[in-house]
Amino acid sequence: MKTTPDNSGDVRLSGISKTYGSFTAVHPLDLTVPEGSFFALLGASGCGKTTTLRMIAGLEEPSTGTVCLGDQDVTYLQPYKRPVNTVFQSYALFPHLDIFENVAFGLRRRGIKSVKKQVEEMLELVQLGEQARKKPHQLSGGQQQRVAVARALINHPKVLLLDEPLGALDLKLRRQMQLELKRIQTEVGITFVHVTHDQEEAMTMADTVAVMNAGRVEQLGAPTELYENPQTTFVANFLGTSNLIEAEVDTSNGDDIVLKAGGGKLVLPAERCSAPATAGGKVLVGIRPEKIALTHADDAGEIPAGRNRLNGKIADASFIGVSTQYVIDTPVCDEFSVYVQNVERDGRLLPGADVVLHWSPAHTFGLDAAQDIDAGTEEEVAA
Repeated sequence: MKTTPDNSGDVRLSGISKTYGSFTAVHPLDLTVPEGSFFALLGASGCGKTTTLRMIAGLEEPSTGTVCLGDQDVTYLQPYKRPVNTVFQSYALFPHLDIFENVAFGLRRRGIKSVKKQVEEMLELVQLGEQARKKPHQLSGGQQQRVAVARALINHPKVLLLDEPLGALDLKLRRQMQLELKRIQTEVGITFVHVTHDQEEAMTMADTVAVMNAGRVEQLGAPTELYENPQTTFVANFLGTSNLIEAEVDTSNGDDIVLKAGGGKLVLPAERCSAPATAGGKVLVGIRPEKIALTHADDAGEIPAGRNRLNGKIADASFIGVSTQYVIDTPVCDEFSVYVQNVERDGRLLPGADVVLHWSPAHTFGLDAAQDIDAGTEEEVAA
């Protein structure tokens, strides 16, 4: 039941900002959310993502800039006059109405008499057709959340805004609902703008993610692009885990940059370095934990040539089922993270063992060393 809006459903924010007295919640930003996409605003608490969403919804008035939906400037339109609907974390279902009537509410309010067919279609879409006559309290959290989505979608908004909609669910249900919401968005084909602080949630569901930090968009792109090619230390640390090493530029031949770190040499592809790389200058070298292989020092001779290598000693090992997570003490960092899949486990890889960490230079990325190396880490975000 794919819907086709009359006008373009692009959401365009131009120079939009929000200040409260001397505090700037959102610095002036330009952002376009393409029609029909699943777009996520991702960031820690207080980064400005919910304020941005509320300005799209009309629940907050921007201090500067404009909000356009398609060709329509809606900056000063009342929320109920905008072709958008919002689903909140609390669901806000009417406890005295059954599921059918909760979903029908928006249609009845607009004076539509014949609602049965539309409501039944919407309940089928969210796979709740058999629950129509139950009350909200008789449904699970995930089912209630789907009712809230159905109630919002039945009005055929151009844009559905989702404000931390899965925050109240437990982990397993949250993962199921991530896939469910993505399925619903693909089926109805309208624009979803989703606010979350959960990196996995944003990367699972969204076509495009805007990572926000302190009221600004740090980086915008497809989940894979953000994860594989972070442009700042905040994005590298906030999206998953990154090992960041301060290194000195030795030579650069156009394609590759050779770096000195911990008494050894590391190779970084020039196209994967977002910082100036002049001889003698500093660069932060990044490598994700799952890209690294771990070899016992006794087998170091078997490591293929051309790989980046670091010597180290295992400080800690945690078996977590699908992988073992190691903390390695190395000359460049005393807490180097390495995740090794539990396929063929080497029984010698225990705390205290001498090891060689090695990885393909193609998986290395380079960042400006002038940045805070800890930006975006859990400790830094919590502070």
